[in-house]
Amino acid sequence: MRYYVNVDHVATVREARHTDEPDPVRAAVLVELAGAHGITVHLREDRRHVSERDVRLLMETVRTGVNLELAAATDVLDIACDLKPMQATLVPESREEVTTEGGLSLGDGAVRTATREAVERLSAAGIRTALFVDPDEKTLEVSAEIGVTAVELHTGEYANATQGRERDAQLTRLRGAAETAAGLGLAVHAGHGLTYENVIPVAAIALIEELNIGHSVVSRAVLVGMERAVREMGALIHQARSGVALF
Repeated sequence: MRYYVNVDHVATVREARHTDEPDPVRAAVLVELAGAHGITVHLREDRRHVSERDVRLLMETVRTGVNLELAAATDVLDIACDLKPMQATLVPESREEVTTEGGLSLGDGAVRTATREAVERLSAAGIRTALFVDPDEKTLEVSAEIGVTAVELHTGEYANATQGRERDAQLTRLRGAAETAAGLGLAVHAGHGLTYENVIPVAAIALIEELNIGHSVVSRAVLVGMERAVREMGALIHQARSGVALF
């Protein structure tokens, strides 16, 4: 399983004081040294944390691969086509949200059209494409019709579940969505709200080939350092895939 670390929240801390530290580009170097398989970064239309400068420097320095998250109908699409990251993941954006609140609303005709056009542009530029979506069968079917390479299943509802029965139901939902997506010929990724406490059951889903985790790793890094935080998350993911833990 590939394990990408999202460095957005390093930039969030920097922007709290509008200064030049901590630098997400330097953080990415430590993430790679600690064994992560790639770097995820979200360049938002409002540039609230990550800047275009950050993305351009990451493209020049990252040795593994950059997964650039972006919204379809923004100027970031032009930047992505220019920089050509290894992968571009289309996500919804709202200026009022604290963080991404759910998957793309592909049932909305305008969203579906904008997403399709963005996927076509990115694909023409030679960029692998993914959509951040809720784990719903119809949404996955539309994703396949759009012609995307992969889907990233939104794990937020699983992460937010407070009762064991509710969490089990969301985990079953994720397993079913992974099976549906794989059956449609889509590569399966997952992310959002995953932590050191809840990642193992999701990482144990065999059809999920990539996890994107950011806030929990950056939060732990404040206490123990970036390299240790990345390695500890990686160890949990390895534990899940090796079958040591039974869930």
